[in-house]
Amino acid sequence: MGLLTFKGGIHPYDGKELSKNKPIQPLKPQKELAFLVSQHIGAPAKPIVSKGDRVLIGQKIAEAGGFVSAPVYASVSGTVKGIEPRLTATGGTCDAILVENDGLYESVAFEPTEHPEQLSKEEIRKKIQEAGVVGMGGAGFPTHVKLTPKEPEKIDHILVNGAECEPYLTSDYRRMLEEPEKVIGGLKVMLQLFDNAKGCICIEDNKPDCIEKISKMVENEPRIEVKAMKTKYPQGAERMLIYAVTGRSINSSMLPADAGCVVDNIDTVVAIYKAVVLGQPLMHRIVTVTGDAIADPANFYVPVGTDFQELVEAAGGFKDHVEKVISGGPMMGFAMFDMHVPVTKTTSALLCLTKDEVCHSETTACINCGRCVSECPEHLLPTKLATFAAHKDQEKFQKYNGMECCECGCCSYVCPAKRPLAQDIKSMRKIVLANRKKK
Repeated sequence: MGLLTFKGGIHPYDGKELSKNKPIQPLKPQKELAFLVSQHIGAPAKPIVSKGDRVLIGQKIAEAGGFVSAPVYASVSGTVKGIEPRLTATGGTCDAILVENDGLYESVAFEPTEHPEQLSKEEIRKKIQEAGVVGMGGAGFPTHVKLTPKEPEKIDHILVNGAECEPYLTSDYRRMLEEPEKVIGGLKVMLQLFDNAKGCICIEDNKPDCIEKISKMVENEPRIEVKAMKTKYPQGAERMLIYAVTGRSINSSMLPADAGCVVDNIDTVVAIYKAVVLGQPLMHRIVTVTGDAIADPANFYVPVGTDFQELVEAAGGFKDHVEKVISGGPMMGFAMFDMHVPVTKTTSALLCLTKDEVCHSETTACINCGRCVSECPEHLLPTKLATFAAHKDQEKFQKYNGMECCECGCCSYVCPAKRPLAQDIKSMRKIVLANRKKK
């Protein structure tokens, strides 16, 4: 059987050899932790602690601000120092609950579920909601909302995104290799919510050890199978994954549920398992700290709220001059100008590079080669869209389907003229969305 894929896409240098063979190691932060109240799409969480309060690991410190929201839990024990604005990875600021780590790591008692298979659908959703589980692949959409579609009987595919197509990132790979039982367990919980669905664990073929290991473990699971995907970026993008597995297409005005699918990444599925089976809220995540500027690239199991600077120190510090630091991967991550940013539920990686190739690139005129068109996974015309964006022509930008861009960056990557196509299109999309909200 051929490998599942989509039309378009690119094959950038993946850089995964730096950290793929580094087992997950726990990181215990020693300094102050900052818990942002907005680590998800939707309404910010509302703090329920005050300055001077002592908190424990697993204690709720902020409650959900609405249905499309998620609570926040302490990941260390210590004293609340206050609530102040803190810098985020995207360059903005957000209120954060500051906790002085006491180094004792005292925890509340968690209540595991002895027979999770006996839970009702409502009980499962409630546990996921109360645990503060959100999409940990980047978007941060509250998971309980995603698992509550209008027509659950029409969901026939639950896709577990193990593609990890973004260069340098290896956290999902290590999770699948070291804790596959939690991935499978989380998927089983999700399958309890949808009677007509089958579960597909989707893994790119550059991870043959994961494919082999998990395939053996689900041999006797009639509702679960492993799907081998072609290694290509952006194979893990939601729309691309759905098309590759089911042959169904969705656009920007649709949800995966409209195509009968629910899509969650590896870490999110494990968080579901912990919430429902182990009774643990979302307090930690795996972060890949890597790049040619890092002395000892690694995969850390990190408490949410940990300062990025501590991640660098734990990975041996910088071994050379650093010119570029990115939260996330090089294709869709965010360039950073300050290391004192807290880890959130959606932090996947910290990438540190000795050279900023984009900054040193010289932009020239478009040569009409068409490479951006042929590689675009959404089959758009990036060069035209970027031109419309440069001229602030919203009408033509929308007419040529600019809002369908998934912001993967393939067009900028392949452009021989080094035009910042993806950046221009992304900026225009934000303007259009902001104007729509005003109306």
